[in-house]
Amino acid sequence: MPFPTSVKRTPIFGLGCVAGAAGIARASDYVRAFPNQIALLLSVELCSLTWQDDDQSIANLISCGLFGDGAAAVVIAGNEVPLPASTLPPGPSILATRSTFYRNTEQVMGWEIGDTGFTIVLSPDVPKVVIDNLRGDMDSFLAENSLSLTDISSWIFHSGGPKVLEAVEASLDLPKDALAGSWKSLREVGNLSAASVLMVLADTLAHHRGAPGSYSILAAMGPGFCLELVLLRW
Repeated sequence: MPFPTSVKRTPIFGLGCVAGAAGIARASDYVRAFPNQIALLLSVELCSLTWQDDDQSIANLISCGLFGDGAAAVVIAGNEVPLPASTLPPGPSILATRSTFYRNTEQVMGWEIGDTGFTIVLSPDVPKVVIDNLRGDMDSFLAENSLSLTDISSWIFHSGGPKVLEAVEASLDLPKDALAGSWKSLREVGNLSAASVLMVLADTLAHHRGAPGSYSILAAMGPGFCLELVLLRW
């Protein structure tokens, strides 16, 4: 594509499922520092390349059935960038972000890299980490922005898997249909790692935009183990 030859490229590898939300957060940091510039976030996930033919572990069998290949992109403009005329309204503003790293959780999710390539590390404790941590971190993040859970009109969560989404619903005491977009994405295309939350965002932009002035949370959890939260305002 005919981008300027001076484009600043920042390859980021290894963030896995959290990377879609983390990428939006890092891109928003950049355009906040340079409000007259534009950032393009491009997420390309080829999970099938990690197939291990002789790995009969439960973790590998689950990951092969759950994870898929996908790609997504997001354009993030600084406050001083004039938006072109369009029949579509612009997307929401990014008000705030937060990264949270959980200590001593390196065996919850990730990769062991060896002679045959990438071997999945996928613990059944992922939902437990969500249950134990998400509510407190969410409440704290929202309180920093003078908000609470009741102020959030929609939730854009990474489609981590059935048990993960159920843990999110339980932790935040969400209505049954609050994560409908995430469940839909999981059902139709599976877990696309970094691209998943961006697919849910695309569906939200196309079919479930918030009312002007309302708030949404975009969030993902992934290897580390860690959490990325992004506060949006329509």
